[in-house]
Amino acid sequence: MIRFAKPSADLLRRFLDAQARLPHTYDAVGATRGEGWAGNVPKGFVVDHTRACLGSGARTWLAANHALREWRQFHLGWVEPWPTDVPLLPGKVVAIVARIGPVYWLNACRITCIDEVRDAPIEYFSFSNGTLPGHAERGEERFRIEWHHADDSVWYDILAFSRPHHVLARLGYPVVRLLQKRFARDSVAAMRRATATP
Repeated sequence: MIRFAKPSADLLRRFLDAQARLPHTYDAVGATRGEGWAGNVPKGFVVDHTRACLGSGARTWLAANHALREWRQFHLGWVEPWPTDVPLLPGKVVAIVARIGPVYWLNACRITCIDEVRDAPIEYFSFSNGTLPGHAERGEERFRIEWHHADDSVWYDILAFSRPHHVLARLGYPVVRLLQKRFARDSVAAMRRATATP
């Protein structure tokens, strides 16, 4: 949904209420889950994978956990989640509001899965969002943090597969690709700010 003014809370609530009753716009729901994701990505979708080290140690790991659970990776100035306090539970819906110049684009997602591994050589926490009909793209995106005990490093990992859904996303696909890459860079920067040592 495209708006030329910042959407109100009431409009966003009605948008999500309608989207919550609709199915995902792709068949491979949950394909970003687990280690064998590469073989799960459906044909015709573009894969984006971004990894960045956030630092090391328990403090960074805990800060990264907290940031991910509070959707801090989406607080970018030009991109915001709504509502900002959506609990990370499968089935919950969220609107990702992107401002591109004078236009606000509302994108609806549903949390498809949560994964968590503790007390292992590599601990991790992740969740995935899948697109609903009110989204410019179709596909899934996973956000994951990892703590590698072998070297104490903490990593932020974004994995997505997508293709255009809305007609404007198809017509402006080169611009969409630039925005997807910008989102990945800015999301990494947001997580680094959230985990920086005071």
